[in-house]
Amino acid sequence: MSFSIAIDGPAGAGKSTIARKAAKNLSFIYVDTGAMYRAMGLYFLRQGISPEDSEKIEEACEQIQVSITYENGEQQVLLNGENVSKEIRREEVGNMASKTSANSKVREKLVALQRELAEKENVVMDGRDIGTQVLPHATVKIYLTASSRERAKRRYLELKEKGMEADLDEIEADIKERDHRDMTREISPLRQAEDAVLIDASFMNIEQVTQAVLQAFEEKRR
Repeated sequence: MSFSIAIDGPAGAGKSTIARKAAKNLSFIYVDTGAMYRAMGLYFLRQGISPEDSEKIEEACEQIQVSITYENGEQQVLLNGENVSKEIRREEVGNMASKTSANSKVREKLVALQRELAEKENVVMDGRDIGTQVLPHATVKIYLTASSRERAKRRYLELKEKGMEADLDEIEADIKERDHRDMTREISPLRQAEDAVLIDASFMNIEQVTQAVLQAFEEKRR
């Protein structure tokens, strides 16, 4: 029997960082579902497909193969065999992924792949609808959040560290818009699963959040 930890929450809450640390701690496989959606978003961008053109997006789904592999313990995201791990982190790719992830064909394709992984391995998976849709029977479900200002600050510092120009208010406005889009979309909107453990990370550091997730997992497993 395999174990699974589902971590959901809004953009910039630190889901990937925490999921990665928890997976390492437990020697589980970390499945970055956001990276899979970003890989598809990158394909649409490269093809010049508008996020509003659902017909073209659905046609393109047939041409896309996304897979996750591990090299020296680092996750690599492959889009049709090409390693796009660095490219998918661009801001415009994230926005395209957010706009196109509501498409039922896009979700269908990736959800099947994600469930397949969870059946074979012990996994930590993070995203917007892991506990509510992808892994409804996960061993433990976590809803990780933080205030929009706190999330914007983290993103701002991240960009500054990379030597990129950034405007804090603009980033926060973008985060609020993405929250609204994720929470109000028709298909699999972002929401806290009824049996999820709520963790507000606004005033917690990475170690404290990781420990809270591991503790919740141990309690559920027992």
